Amino acid sequence: MSPGKDTTASSPPPGCPMHQAQAPKPKPPPGCPMHQSESGDKLNPDNNIPNLAQSPFPDQEIPLPTERVISSIPRAKSDDNTKWEYPSPQQFYNALRRKGWETPETAIETMVDIHNWMNEEAWNEVMKWEKEHADTCCDPKLLRFQGRPSTLSPKARIMGWFGAPKPFDRHDWVVDRCGKEVRYVIDYYGGQDDIENDVPVFHLDVRPALDSFESAMDRLKFGVRETFARFRGEPDATSPKTA
Repeated sequence: MSPGKDTTASSPPPGCPMHQAQAPKPKPPPGCPMHQSESGDKLNPDNNIPNLAQSPFPDQEIPLPTERVISSIPRAKSDDNTKWEYPSPQQFYNALRRKGWETPETAIETMVDIHNWMNEEAWNEVMKWEKEHADTCCDPKLLRFQGRPSTLSPKARIMGWFGAPKPFDRHDWVVDRCGKEVRYVIDYYGGQDDIENDVPVFHLDVRPALDSFESAMDRLKFGVRETFARFRGEPDATSPKTA
């Protein structure tokens, strides 16, 4: 799997409720609900997310966990090794309800697992790009991020002109490369479900934004490298994998 190309994720992490098949398999909503607020609530400038209560909705039929999972993604603006936290299933459900999206309560924990898993995959791809700059920074951290589902990236727009499907979500992540801010664009695509294994398939296109000459050269360098790898008949590093 090489940076700049679609990352195909065809199986959830071990222990994910998706392996249990009792809950209905949800489709991704049109954009992560955690990044959207229409009620005028103040947003956290680091993640563009409003503060969401852990209390259940009055008509909620089943209790949902309120525990938040610690990610593997290091958080900037901290003096220690603090990691970003994912929303709890209750917070995720509250965000969906605030948006007016109907979602079975029994599917929420599965949706949260998918949400967290895709963000871990996105960070893994970011780190593949960042390894090219390990000589100047060996400890990049995520500074801030924003969901932009209604704004197509230039690449997604151009690919759409040729009939490619549109991503169901987009994130912009800003990485702190030891004092230097580097923006990444992540397009999330839904693939054809793996019927045999009964799991959904997602594609992540992760690359540095063309905000600087350095980022443009990174993308050009990786593009040339991949072209020569295909010419030499090397195995495709972007084939489906199990997380």
